[in-house]
Amino acid sequence: MQLNIIHLYPDLLNLYGDTGNIKCLQKRAEDRGITVNTYNFSDSENDIDLSDGDLFFMGGGSDKSQQIVYEDFLKYKKTFQELIEQNKVVFAVCGGYQLLGEKYIDKFGNQLPGLNILDYTSKSSTGKRLIGNIIIKTSLDITPKTIVGFENHGGRTYSNHDCLGDVIKGFGNNDTDKKEGLVYKNFIGTYLHGPVLPKNPHLADYLILKALQNKYSIDSLEKLDDSIEMKAHEKIIKLYG
Repeated sequence: MQLNIIHLYPDLLNLYGDTGNIKCLQKRAEDRGITVNTYNFSDSENDIDLSDGDLFFMGGGSDKSQQIVYEDFLKYKKTFQELIEQNKVVFAVCGGYQLLGEKYIDKFGNQLPGLNILDYTSKSSTGKRLIGNIIIKTSLDITPKTIVGFENHGGRTYSNHDCLGDVIKGFGNNDTDKKEGLVYKNFIGTYLHGPVLPKNPHLADYLILKALQNKYSIDSLEKLDDSIEMKAHEKIIKLYG
């Protein structure tokens, strides 16, 4: 089996160690004997056919970086929307999560267009940044149901889509509804940094399995020894849960 991972704009969207999510996905797939091909897709290297990707990752970045990505990725918007509808796996964190929505409203009330791939809105706030360790309980078909991470964002996101999880500790999408992230088909948007996947191997495996199921007739992945990873996961729950 082969897994094609496309890292979207790694030179512009890579805050808080989000590249660690790519390394985690690669290692967990390779440990199962899966051949992993990882491609970087950026404004200077756009010779990759997005339709060849199985799993897409987009990290966080500054407002300036997000604007550069917005202007470049507009050319691929329709293709990317179609891939999401085809159940391709997309994992977008923080700035990448905001960018794929309808719009971003800055602290002065100016409406900055997003890629509008999905209909949700993010707004800047003049209040405090939402910072700290976060624990959520997810409705995804994974065990355990808890996902842990670290959030650091000034923007608040508002959506009518299903959320990734209910907030046990922390803030999540905003500081009012106690919901974190967004799930639509195999698209997941989230504010969880860290990077988030090494401390949540069950979430990483969920992404890998969903990506492979678009190509192969498989029901599950081979089990790995996750004892070290789950110690990190459980440590966060013990300290903050």
